[in-house]
Amino acid sequence: MLVFTAVAFAITVIFRASVTAQGGAYATGVLVLILSAAVAVTVSVHRRRRRAATAAYAAIALVLTYTLVANVIERPDGVKIASFFIAAIVVTSLISRATRSTELRVTRVVLDPLAERFLREVPGHEVHLIANEPQRRDRAEYEEKLREQWRNHRLDPAMPVLFVEATVPDASEFLTELRVRGEERYGHRILRLESSSISNALAALLLYIRNHFRKLPHIYFHWAEENPVAAMLRYLVFGVGDVPAMTREILREAEPDPERRPRVHVG
Repeated sequence: MLVFTAVAFAITVIFRASVTAQGGAYATGVLVLILSAAVAVTVSVHRRRRRAATAAYAAIALVLTYTLVANVIERPDGVKIASFFIAAIVVTSLISRATRSTELRVTRVVLDPLAERFLREVPGHEVHLIANEPQRRDRAEYEEKLREQWRNHRLDPAMPVLFVEATVPDASEFLTELRVRGEERYGHRILRLESSSISNALAALLLYIRNHFRKLPHIYFHWAEENPVAAMLRYLVFGVGDVPAMTREILREAEPDPERRPRVHVG
């Protein structure tokens, strides 16, 4: 809202509060909207194999395209305003995403009965989780993941572990309710969850396990074969990438006491 207000004030100052001067910019915006609708309708009727309607709507789209181009050439103010507005939104969004990337953005954690049972049946005062990026989800994938973690972290093969798999259906959401589903595949117990950010989801799950089950969770990752800068940018834009480091940083900010903080292991 603050960005929209700032853009409105800037446009008012640039055009000296002249409604007439802003007419061209307004016309450009309206023409872009109408043209996009015309193109959408043309594509829709083309997919339905309605040739006459496709030709008619395509002709309308061409006329609107000509009108838009002519308007932009005659009065380019609309393109300037649009570019200014888009740049302001993109820059503000990037700054917001970067500065709030380590916030815990999960409103609530909900476990289904099977996930609840998996965690309650873990013996002792610790829960050991292996982070797995789901791919084929066959027996070989889980067995290889277990061997990899045993090699990297020298885990005791007799120690009970749970797999945790997080996916990102929509990275644009900011606050999410984390729903965790339990699943058993090929003798392995798995916690599955979806969130707009994998690191946020894992951090929230670890804190929930500590608070709800009174057990200190340990989570195990492997280092990705990726440039750390590229991984950070991928995390900011898509919510994935650089997961171990971001999970640990979110936990560090959410829990200042190192003794109570869930453990993150990377190898």
